[in-house]
Amino acid sequence: MKRRNFVKNVSLASVAAPFVLKDINFQAIEKKLFNYSKNAADRVFVIIRLNGGNDGLNTVIPLDQYDNLMIQRPNVIVPETSILSLTPTLGLHPVMTGMQSMFNNGKLSIVQNVGYPEQNRSHFRSMDIWSTGMLDVNETRGWLGRQFDNDYPNYPADYPNATYPDPFAISMGYEVSATCQGLMANFSQALEDPFASVNLLSSNVVNDGSYFGSHMEYLATLIDQTNAYGAQINAAANAGSTLSTLYDANNPIAVQLRYIAQMISGGLKSKVYILNINGFDTHNAQVSSTDTTAGAHADLLKTLSDAVSAFQDDLQLLGLENRVAGMTFSEFGRQVASNASDGTDHGDAAPLFLFGACINSGVIGPNPTIGNTIIDQEGVSMQIDFRDIYASILKDWFEVPMADIQPLFEQTVTFYQVLGACNLSVEDQEYEKNRILLFPNPATSATSIRFEAQNEWVKIEVFNLEGRKVLDAYDGNLPQGMHTIPIEIHELTVGEYLVIIQKTSGNQQIKLLKVK
Repeated sequence: MKRRNFVKNVSLASVAAPFVLKDINFQAIEKKLFNYSKNAADRVFVIIRLNGGNDGLNTVIPLDQYDNLMIQRPNVIVPETSILSLTPTLGLHPVMTGMQSMFNNGKLSIVQNVGYPEQNRSHFRSMDIWSTGMLDVNETRGWLGRQFDNDYPNYPADYPNATYPDPFAISMGYEVSATCQGLMANFSQALEDPFASVNLLSSNVVNDGSYFGSHMEYLATLIDQTNAYGAQINAAANAGSTLSTLYDANNPIAVQLRYIAQMISGGLKSKVYILNINGFDTHNAQVSSTDTTAGAHADLLKTLSDAVSAFQDDLQLLGLENRVAGMTFSEFGRQVASNASDGTDHGDAAPLFLFGACINSGVIGPNPTIGNTIIDQEGVSMQIDFRDIYASILKDWFEVPMADIQPLFEQTVTFYQVLGACNLSVEDQEYEKNRILLFPNPATSATSIRFEAQNEWVKIEVFNLEGRKVLDAYDGNLPQGMHTIPIEIHELTVGEYLVIIQKTSGNQQIKLLKVK
Protein backbone atom coordinates (compact mmCIF):
# COMPACT_ATOMS: atom_id res chain seq x y z
CA MET A 1 0.00 0.00 0.00
CA LYS A 2 1.36 3.42 -0.96
CA ARG A 3 1.69 6.10 1.69
CA ARG A 4 -1.06 8.20 0.17
CA ASN A 5 -3.48 5.25 0.20
CA PHE A 6 -2.47 4.39 3.73
CA VAL A 7 -3.29 7.90 4.92
CA LYS A 8 -6.79 7.53 3.50
CA ASN A 9 -7.31 4.42 5.62
CA VAL A 10 -6.22 5.73 8.99
CA SER A 11 -7.53 8.55 11.12
CA LEU A 12 -6.27 12.06 10.51
CA ALA A 13 -5.33 12.31 14.14
CA SER A 14 -3.00 9.34 13.96
CA VAL A 15 -1.31 10.62 10.82
CA ALA A 16 -1.00 14.12 12.19
CA ALA A 17 0.50 13.03 15.50
CA PRO A 18 4.07 14.37 15.61
CA PHE A 19 7.16 12.56 16.84
CA VAL A 20 8.89 13.93 19.93
CA LEU A 21 12.44 13.04 20.87
CA LYS A 22 15.27 14.87 22.56
CA ASP A 23 13.22 18.04 23.00
CA ILE A 24 12.33 18.18 19.33
CA ASN A 25 8.96 17.49 17.80
CA PHE A 26 8.46 16.78 14.11
CA GLN A 27 5.90 15.74 11.60
CA ALA A 28 6.45 14.65 8.03
CA ILE A 29 5.59 17.07 5.22
CA GLU A 30 6.32 17.89 1.59
CA LYS A 31 8.10 20.31 -0.67
CA LYS A 32 8.29 24.10 -0.76
CA LEU A 33 5.72 26.62 0.33
CA PHE A 34 3.95 28.39 -2.52
CA ASN A 35 4.41 28.73 -6.25
CA TYR A 36 5.26 32.35 -5.57
CA SER A 37 7.05 34.85 -7.80
CA LYS A 38 10.77 35.43 -7.63
CA ASN A 39 10.12 38.57 -5.57
CA ALA A 40 8.65 36.39 -2.81
CA ALA A 41 11.01 33.42 -3.19
CA ASP A 42 12.96 33.93 0.03
CA ARG A 43 10.30 35.53 2.22
CA VAL A 44 9.47 34.29 5.71
CA PHE A 45 6.34 34.94 7.75
CA VAL A 46 6.13 34.65 11.54
CA ILE A 47 2.78 34.15 13.29
CA ILE A 48 2.45 34.72 17.05
CA ARG A 49 -0.76 33.43 18.60
CA LEU A 50 -1.97 35.10 21.82
CA ASN A 51 -3.91 32.25 23.39
CA GLY A 52 -6.89 33.02 25.61
CA GLY A 53 -8.38 36.15 24.09
CA ASN A 54 -6.30 39.32 24.39
CA ASP A 55 -7.79 42.47 25.93
CA GLY A 56 -7.34 44.79 22.98
CA LEU A 57 -8.70 47.83 24.81
CA ASN A 58 -5.86 47.65 27.32
CA THR A 59 -3.30 46.86 24.59
CA VAL A 60 -4.03 49.44 21.90
CA ILE A 61 -5.89 52.18 23.73
CA PRO A 62 -8.20 54.63 21.91
CA LEU A 63 -7.34 57.90 23.62
CA ASP A 64 -10.35 59.66 22.17
CA GLN A 65 -12.55 57.14 24.00
CA TYR A 66 -10.71 57.31 27.30
CA ASP A 67 -13.45 59.07 29.29
CA ASN A 68 -15.95 56.33 28.48
CA LEU A 69 -13.37 53.61 29.07
CA MET A 70 -13.00 55.02 32.58
CA ILE A 71 -16.75 54.63 33.04
CA GLN A 72 -16.88 51.06 31.73
CA ARG A 73 -13.66 49.59 33.15
CA PRO A 74 -12.39 51.80 35.97
CA ASN A 75 -10.63 48.96 37.82
CA VAL A 76 -8.48 47.78 34.86
CA ILE A 77 -7.87 50.76 32.56
CA VAL A 78 -4.33 52.12 32.75
CA PRO A 79 -3.86 55.79 33.74
CA GLU A 80 -4.11 58.11 30.76
CA THR A 81 -0.80 59.76 31.61
CA SER A 82 1.05 56.43 31.42
CA ILE A 83 -0.15 55.44 27.93
CA LEU A 84 2.57 55.36 25.26
CA SER A 85 1.53 57.72 22.49
CA LEU A 86 1.40 56.47 18.89
CA THR A 87 -0.91 59.06 17.34
CA PRO A 88 -2.92 61.90 18.88
CA THR A 89 -5.83 59.47 19.35
CA LEU A 90 -4.10 56.11 19.92
CA GLY A 91 -1.60 54.67 22.36
CA LEU A 92 -0.05 51.47 23.68
CA HIS A 93 0.04 49.89 27.12
CA PRO A 94 2.93 51.47 29.06
CA VAL A 95 5.03 48.28 29.13
CA MET A 96 5.15 48.06 25.32
CA THR A 97 8.07 50.43 24.77
CA GLY A 98 9.72 48.09 22.27
CA MET A 99 6.70 48.06 20.00
CA GLN A 100 6.24 51.81 20.40
CA SER A 101 9.76 52.27 19.05
CA MET A 102 8.98 49.91 16.17
CA PHE A 103 5.86 51.91 15.32
CA ASN A 104 7.81 55.16 15.36
CA ASN A 105 10.41 53.59 13.05
CA GLY A 106 7.81 52.35 10.57
CA LYS A 107 8.15 48.68 11.50
CA LEU A 108 4.85 48.09 13.28
CA SER A 109 1.32 48.35 11.96
CA ILE A 110 -1.95 48.05 13.89
CA VAL A 111 -5.11 46.65 12.34
CA GLN A 112 -8.08 47.62 14.51
CA ASN A 113 -11.42 45.94 15.25
CA VAL A 114 -10.49 42.61 13.67
CA GLY A 115 -12.81 39.63 14.00
CA TYR A 116 -15.52 37.85 12.05
CA PRO A 117 -19.33 38.03 11.78
CA GLU A 118 -21.35 36.62 14.70
CA GLN A 119 -18.29 36.15 16.90
CA ASN A 120 -18.16 32.86 18.79
CA ARG A 121 -16.87 33.37 22.35
CA SER A 122 -15.76 29.78 22.88
CA HIS A 123 -11.97 29.46 22.98
CA PHE A 124 -11.98 26.19 21.09
CA ARG A 125 -14.45 27.07 18.37
CA SER A 126 -13.09 30.55 17.81
CA MET A 127 -9.51 29.31 17.56
CA ASP A 128 -10.71 26.71 15.03
CA ILE A 129 -12.21 29.54 13.00
CA TRP A 130 -9.03 31.61 13.12
CA SER A 131 -6.89 28.57 12.29
CA THR A 132 -8.97 27.41 9.34
CA GLY A 133 -9.93 30.87 8.13
CA MET A 134 -13.47 29.53 7.67
CA LEU A 135 -16.74 29.78 9.58
CA ASP A 136 -17.78 26.38 8.19
CA VAL A 137 -17.73 23.94 11.12
CA ASN A 138 -16.88 21.09 8.74
CA GLU A 139 -13.62 22.65 7.55
CA THR A 140 -10.61 20.80 8.99
CA ARG A 141 -7.77 22.27 6.95
CA GLY A 142 -5.88 25.39 7.98
CA TRP A 143 -5.85 28.49 5.80
CA LEU A 144 -2.19 27.90 4.96
CA GLY A 145 -2.79 24.17 4.70
CA ARG A 146 -5.32 24.76 1.93
CA GLN A 147 -2.80 26.81 -0.02
CA PHE A 148 -0.17 24.12 0.48
CA ASP A 149 -2.61 21.48 -0.74
CA ASN A 150 -3.35 23.49 -3.87
CA ASP A 151 0.33 23.62 -4.79
CA TYR A 152 1.35 20.17 -3.57
CA PRO A 153 -1.60 17.76 -3.79
CA ASN A 154 0.57 14.63 -3.36
CA TYR A 155 1.85 15.60 0.06
CA PRO A 156 3.33 13.94 2.08
CA ALA A 157 4.60 11.48 -0.55
CA ASP A 158 8.23 11.77 -1.63
CA TYR A 159 9.36 14.52 0.73
CA PRO A 160 11.87 15.72 1.62
CA ASN A 161 13.85 15.45 -1.61
CA ALA A 162 16.89 17.00 -3.24
CA THR A 163 14.91 19.98 -4.53
CA TYR A 164 12.96 20.61 -1.31
CA PRO A 165 15.00 19.36 1.63
CA ASP A 166 13.52 21.67 4.28
CA PRO A 167 10.12 21.69 6.02
CA PHE A 168 7.52 24.14 4.75
CA ALA A 169 6.67 25.51 8.17
CA ILE A 170 7.84 25.17 11.76
CA SER A 171 5.60 25.26 14.84
CA MET A 172 7.68 26.30 17.83
CA GLY A 173 6.85 24.02 20.75
CA TYR A 174 5.54 20.49 21.05
CA GLU A 175 2.41 20.76 18.87
CA VAL A 176 1.98 21.31 15.16
CA SER A 177 -0.21 24.28 14.25
CA ALA A 178 -3.72 23.73 12.91
CA THR A 179 -3.02 26.69 10.63
CA CYS A 180 -0.88 24.38 8.50
CA GLN A 181 -3.17 21.33 8.55
CA GLY A 182 -3.62 19.92 5.07
CA LEU A 183 -5.88 17.25 3.71
CA MET A 184 -3.48 14.36 4.22
CA ALA A 185 -1.19 15.64 6.97
CA ASN A 186 0.11 18.76 8.68
CA PHE A 187 2.63 20.84 6.74
CA SER A 188 4.52 22.07 9.79
CA GLN A 189 7.17 20.52 11.98
CA ALA A 190 6.93 20.94 15.75
CA LEU A 191 10.25 22.12 17.15
CA GLU A 192 11.37 22.79 20.69
CA ASP A 193 15.13 23.25 20.27
CA PRO A 194 16.83 23.41 16.85
CA PHE A 195 20.19 22.53 18.39
CA ALA A 196 19.00 19.18 19.75
CA SER A 197 20.09 16.30 17.55
CA VAL A 198 17.44 14.09 16.00
CA ASN A 199 18.11 10.42 15.39
CA LEU A 200 14.95 8.36 15.61
CA LEU A 201 15.62 4.66 15.30
CA SER A 202 15.04 3.59 11.71
CA SER A 203 13.63 0.21 10.85
CA ASN A 204 14.15 -1.90 7.75
CA VAL A 205 10.49 -2.81 7.55
CA VAL A 206 9.37 -5.09 4.75
CA ASN A 207 5.77 -4.57 3.67
CA ASP A 208 4.25 -8.05 3.55
CA GLY A 209 1.07 -6.76 1.91
CA SER A 210 -1.00 -6.83 5.08
CA TYR A 211 -2.63 -3.82 6.69
CA PHE A 212 -0.11 -4.03 9.53
CA GLY A 213 2.78 -4.21 7.07
CA SER A 214 1.51 -1.14 5.21
CA HIS A 215 1.09 0.68 8.50
CA MET A 216 4.63 -0.08 9.61
CA GLU A 217 6.06 0.85 6.22
CA TYR A 218 4.37 4.23 6.39
CA LEU A 219 5.55 4.89 9.95
CA ALA A 220 9.07 3.99 8.90
CA THR A 221 8.80 6.58 6.14
CA LEU A 222 7.69 9.21 8.65
CA ILE A 223 10.66 8.40 10.85
CA ASP A 224 13.03 8.78 7.89
CA GLN A 225 11.44 12.12 7.05
CA THR A 226 11.71 13.28 10.64
CA ASN A 227 15.40 12.41 10.74
CA ALA A 228 16.01 14.17 7.43
CA TYR A 229 14.21 17.36 8.46
CA GLY A 230 15.87 17.28 11.85
CA ALA A 231 19.29 17.14 10.23
CA GLN A 232 18.43 20.15 8.02
CA ILE A 233 17.15 22.19 10.96
CA ASN A 234 20.12 21.31 13.13
CA ALA A 235 22.60 22.19 10.39
CA ALA A 236 20.94 25.56 9.76
CA ALA A 237 20.86 26.44 13.46
CA ASN A 238 24.54 25.66 13.82
CA ALA A 239 25.44 27.56 10.65
CA GLY A 240 23.41 30.61 11.60
CA SER A 241 24.06 33.44 14.03
CA THR A 242 22.32 36.17 15.99
CA LEU A 243 23.68 39.63 16.68
CA SER A 244 21.15 41.46 18.85
CA THR A 245 21.93 42.01 22.52
CA LEU A 246 18.26 42.74 23.31
CA TYR A 247 17.10 39.14 23.73
CA ASP A 248 16.13 38.21 27.30
CA ALA A 249 17.08 34.62 28.11
CA ASN A 250 14.20 34.51 30.61
CA ASN A 251 11.64 35.50 27.97
CA PRO A 252 10.49 32.25 26.29
CA ILE A 253 9.17 33.98 23.16
CA ALA A 254 12.43 35.91 22.80
CA VAL A 255 14.30 32.60 22.99
CA GLN A 256 12.11 31.09 20.26
CA LEU A 257 12.44 34.15 18.03
CA ARG A 258 16.20 34.04 18.48
CA TYR A 259 16.13 30.41 17.34
CA ILE A 260 14.13 31.49 14.29
CA ALA A 261 16.59 34.25 13.42
CA GLN A 262 19.41 31.75 13.75
CA MET A 263 17.73 29.19 11.48
CA ILE A 264 16.90 31.81 8.84
CA SER A 265 20.44 33.20 8.87
CA GLY A 266 21.77 29.62 8.66
CA GLY A 267 19.94 29.06 5.39
CA LEU A 268 16.83 27.10 6.35
CA LYS A 269 14.21 27.55 3.62
CA SER A 270 11.11 27.13 5.79
CA LYS A 271 8.66 29.90 4.98
CA VAL A 272 6.35 30.06 8.01
CA TYR A 273 7.05 29.95 11.76
CA ILE A 274 4.26 29.76 14.35
CA LEU A 275 4.65 30.64 18.04
CA ASN A 276 2.24 30.65 20.99
CA ILE A 277 1.95 32.78 24.11
CA ASN A 278 -0.49 31.37 26.67
CA GLY A 279 -2.27 33.18 29.49
CA PHE A 280 -4.44 35.85 27.87
CA ASP A 281 -7.70 34.53 29.35
CA THR A 282 -7.70 37.21 32.05
CA HIS A 283 -11.03 36.77 33.83
CA ASN A 284 -9.51 37.74 37.15
CA ALA A 285 -6.39 39.53 38.40
CA GLN A 286 -5.69 40.92 34.95
CA VAL A 287 -4.15 43.91 36.70
CA SER A 288 -2.52 44.40 40.06
CA SER A 289 -4.96 45.48 42.74
CA THR A 290 -2.69 48.43 43.51
CA ASP A 291 -1.42 49.35 40.04
CA THR A 292 -3.37 48.89 36.79
CA THR A 293 -0.18 49.23 34.75
CA ALA A 294 1.11 46.00 36.33
CA GLY A 295 -0.23 42.47 36.63
CA ALA A 296 -0.66 39.34 34.53
CA HIS A 297 -1.74 41.12 31.36
CA ALA A 298 1.05 43.66 31.57
CA ASP A 299 3.58 40.84 31.98
CA LEU A 300 2.27 39.13 28.84
CA LEU A 301 2.34 42.33 26.80
CA LYS A 302 5.88 43.07 27.92
CA THR A 303 6.91 39.54 26.98
CA LEU A 304 5.49 40.06 23.49
CA SER A 305 6.78 43.59 22.95
CA ASP A 306 10.30 42.94 24.21
CA ALA A 307 10.64 39.71 22.21
CA VAL A 308 9.38 41.13 18.91
CA SER A 309 11.50 44.28 19.19
CA ALA A 310 14.62 42.19 19.93
CA PHE A 311 13.83 39.97 16.94
CA GLN A 312 13.40 42.97 14.66
CA ASP A 313 16.69 44.41 15.91
CA ASP A 314 18.38 41.09 15.16
CA LEU A 315 16.94 40.90 11.66
CA GLN A 316 18.23 44.38 10.92
CA LEU A 317 21.72 43.57 12.19
CA LEU A 318 21.74 40.30 10.20
CA GLY A 319 20.62 42.05 7.02
CA LEU A 320 17.44 39.97 6.93
CA GLU A 321 14.69 42.44 7.80
CA ASN A 322 13.48 42.82 4.21
CA ARG A 323 12.88 39.07 4.08
CA VAL A 324 10.84 38.62 7.26
CA ALA A 325 7.43 39.91 8.34
CA GLY A 326 5.10 38.81 11.11
CA MET A 327 1.67 39.02 12.68
CA THR A 328 0.02 38.52 16.06
CA PHE A 329 -3.56 37.41 16.62
CA SER A 330 -5.89 36.17 19.36
CA GLU A 331 -9.11 34.17 19.09
CA PHE A 332 -11.18 37.12 20.36
CA GLY A 333 -10.94 40.31 22.38
CA ARG A 334 -12.51 41.05 25.75
CA GLN A 335 -15.74 42.76 26.69
CA VAL A 336 -15.84 46.54 26.96
CA ALA A 337 -16.76 46.52 30.65
CA SER A 338 -14.46 44.98 33.22
CA ASN A 339 -15.74 42.55 35.84
CA ALA A 340 -15.63 42.71 39.64
CA SER A 341 -12.53 40.48 39.80
CA ASP A 342 -10.17 43.03 38.26
CA GLY A 343 -10.45 41.18 34.96
CA THR A 344 -12.35 41.07 31.69
CA ASP A 345 -14.53 38.42 30.05
CA HIS A 346 -14.74 36.97 26.55
CA GLY A 347 -15.58 39.57 23.91
CA ASP A 348 -15.53 40.09 20.17
CA ALA A 349 -13.13 42.04 17.93
CA ALA A 350 -9.61 43.12 18.88
CA PRO A 351 -6.55 44.68 17.25
CA LEU A 352 -3.73 42.67 15.71
CA PHE A 353 -0.15 43.68 14.99
CA LEU A 354 1.83 43.36 11.77
CA PHE A 355 5.57 43.82 12.11
CA GLY A 356 8.65 44.03 9.93
CA ALA A 357 10.55 46.47 7.73
CA CYS A 358 8.28 45.72 4.77
CA ILE A 359 4.90 46.35 6.35
CA ASN A 360 2.85 49.41 5.49
CA SER A 361 3.32 51.11 8.82
CA GLY A 362 0.53 52.99 10.52
CA VAL A 363 -2.98 52.21 11.64
CA ILE A 364 -5.58 50.39 9.55
CA GLY A 365 -9.15 50.89 10.69
CA PRO A 366 -10.77 53.48 12.97
CA ASN A 367 -10.69 53.52 16.74
CA PRO A 368 -13.43 51.46 18.38
CA THR A 369 -16.34 53.52 19.68
CA ILE A 370 -17.06 53.18 23.40
CA GLY A 371 -20.35 54.49 24.74
CA ASN A 372 -20.98 55.96 28.17
CA THR A 373 -23.75 53.37 28.44
CA ILE A 374 -23.47 49.89 26.93
CA ILE A 375 -25.49 46.72 26.73
CA ASP A 376 -24.70 43.79 28.99
CA GLN A 377 -21.61 41.81 27.86
CA GLU A 378 -20.95 44.21 24.99
CA GLY A 379 -17.79 43.61 22.97
CA VAL A 380 -15.90 45.66 20.42
CA SER A 381 -17.70 45.52 17.08
CA MET A 382 -15.92 43.85 14.17
CA GLN A 383 -15.08 46.17 11.28
CA ILE A 384 -12.28 44.24 9.52
CA ASP A 385 -12.65 40.54 8.77
CA PHE A 386 -9.53 38.62 9.80
CA ARG A 387 -9.84 36.47 6.69
CA ASP A 388 -9.27 39.57 4.58
CA ILE A 389 -5.98 40.12 6.41
CA TYR A 390 -4.98 36.52 5.71
CA ALA A 391 -5.86 36.97 2.03
CA SER A 392 -3.90 40.23 1.87
CA ILE A 393 -0.83 38.54 3.35
CA LEU A 394 -1.00 35.78 0.76
CA LYS A 395 -1.31 38.36 -2.01
CA ASP A 396 1.25 40.92 -0.84
CA TRP A 397 3.86 38.86 0.91
CA PHE A 398 3.82 35.55 -0.97
CA GLU A 399 2.40 37.07 -4.17
CA VAL A 400 -0.20 34.37 -4.63
CA PRO A 401 -2.46 35.39 -7.56
CA MET A 402 -5.76 36.89 -6.43
CA ALA A 403 -7.64 34.37 -8.57
CA ASP A 404 -6.09 31.59 -6.47
CA ILE A 405 -6.79 33.30 -3.15
CA GLN A 406 -10.54 33.85 -3.37
CA PRO A 407 -11.41 30.09 -3.52
CA LEU A 408 -9.55 29.58 -0.23
CA PHE A 409 -12.17 31.62 1.66
CA GLU A 410 -15.95 31.47 1.88
CA GLN A 411 -16.60 35.22 1.97
CA THR A 412 -15.96 37.74 -0.80
CA VAL A 413 -12.41 38.85 -0.02
CA THR A 414 -11.53 42.50 0.54
CA PHE A 415 -7.82 43.11 0.07
CA TYR A 416 -5.92 45.56 2.26
CA GLN A 417 -2.51 47.02 1.58
CA VAL A 418 -0.49 45.56 4.43
CA LEU A 419 2.91 44.40 3.10
CA GLY A 420 3.90 46.56 0.16
CA ALA A 421 6.88 48.54 1.39
CA CYS A 422 9.82 46.51 0.05
CA ASN A 423 9.09 45.89 -3.61
CA LEU A 424 6.35 45.92 -6.18
CA SER A 425 3.49 44.17 -4.44
CA VAL A 426 0.22 43.56 -6.23
CA GLU A 427 -1.04 46.94 -5.07
CA ASP A 428 2.13 48.67 -6.23
CA GLN A 429 1.82 47.04 -9.63
CA GLU A 430 -1.73 48.36 -9.84
CA TYR A 431 -0.50 51.76 -8.76
CA GLU A 432 2.24 51.74 -11.41
CA LYS A 433 -0.41 50.94 -14.02
CA ASN A 434 -3.01 53.50 -12.95
CA ARG A 435 -0.94 55.91 -10.81
CA ILE A 436 -3.76 55.92 -8.25
CA LEU A 437 -4.74 53.59 -5.42
CA LEU A 438 -7.62 53.62 -2.92
CA PHE A 439 -7.29 51.49 0.21
CA PRO A 440 -9.10 49.92 1.93
CA ASN A 441 -11.72 49.54 -0.73
CA PRO A 442 -14.48 48.59 0.08
CA ALA A 443 -14.33 50.69 3.25
CA THR A 444 -16.57 51.29 6.25
CA SER A 445 -15.73 54.65 7.79
CA ALA A 446 -12.37 55.72 6.38
CA THR A 447 -10.15 55.11 3.39
CA SER A 448 -6.96 56.59 1.92
CA ILE A 449 -6.08 57.59 -1.62
CA ARG A 450 -2.55 57.25 -2.91
CA PHE A 451 -1.34 59.19 -5.96
CA GLU A 452 1.50 61.26 -7.36
CA ALA A 453 1.59 65.04 -7.53
CA GLN A 454 3.94 67.37 -9.43
CA ASN A 455 4.32 70.33 -7.05
CA GLU A 456 0.81 71.50 -7.83
CA TRP A 457 -2.63 72.39 -6.53
CA VAL A 458 -4.74 69.30 -5.82
CA LYS A 459 -8.44 68.97 -5.06
CA ILE A 460 -10.06 65.67 -4.09
CA GLU A 461 -13.84 65.29 -4.16
CA VAL A 462 -16.27 62.40 -3.76
CA PHE A 463 -19.35 62.11 -5.98
CA ASN A 464 -22.28 59.72 -5.96
CA LEU A 465 -23.14 57.91 -9.18
CA GLU A 466 -25.76 60.54 -9.99
CA GLY A 467 -22.98 63.11 -10.30
CA ARG A 468 -23.73 65.01 -7.08
CA LYS A 469 -20.76 65.97 -4.92
CA VAL A 470 -21.12 64.49 -1.45
CA LEU A 471 -17.72 65.16 0.13
CA ASP A 472 -14.74 67.53 -0.09
CA ALA A 473 -11.73 65.45 0.89
CA TYR A 474 -8.74 67.72 0.19
CA ASP A 475 -7.93 71.12 -1.29
CA GLY A 476 -4.36 72.42 -1.29
CA ASN A 477 -0.88 72.44 -2.79
CA LEU A 478 1.28 69.31 -2.70
CA PRO A 479 5.01 69.01 -3.43
CA GLN A 480 6.34 66.64 -6.05
CA GLY A 481 6.17 62.99 -5.07
CA MET A 482 3.79 60.32 -3.91
CA HIS A 483 1.10 61.25 -1.39
CA THR A 484 -1.44 59.38 0.73
CA ILE A 485 -4.49 61.39 1.78
CA PRO A 486 -6.96 60.00 4.35
CA ILE A 487 -10.67 60.35 3.59
CA GLU A 488 -13.33 60.08 6.28
CA ILE A 489 -16.49 58.50 4.83
CA HIS A 490 -18.46 57.59 7.95
CA GLU A 491 -21.22 60.04 7.05
CA LEU A 492 -21.75 58.55 3.58
CA THR A 493 -24.54 56.05 3.04
CA VAL A 494 -23.74 52.54 1.84
CA GLY A 495 -23.19 52.45 -1.91
CA GLU A 496 -20.82 53.23 -4.79
CA TYR A 497 -19.03 56.56 -5.28
CA LEU A 498 -16.42 58.15 -7.51
CA VAL A 499 -13.35 59.77 -5.95
CA ILE A 500 -12.04 62.42 -8.34
CA ILE A 501 -8.60 64.03 -8.11
CA GLN A 502 -8.31 67.36 -9.90
CA LYS A 503 -4.76 68.57 -10.52
CA THR A 504 -2.83 70.55 -13.11
CA SER A 505 -0.95 67.51 -14.38
CA GLY A 506 -4.18 65.68 -15.13
CA ASN A 507 -7.38 64.57 -13.45
CA GLN A 508 -7.85 61.03 -12.13
CA GLN A 509 -10.78 59.08 -10.74
CA ILE A 510 -11.37 55.78 -8.98
CA LYS A 511 -14.48 54.00 -7.76
CA LEU A 512 -15.14 53.65 -4.00
CA LEU A 513 -17.50 51.16 -2.39
CA LYS A 514 -18.86 52.19 1.04
CA VAL A 515 -20.04 49.22 3.15
CA LYS A 516 -21.47 48.83 6.65
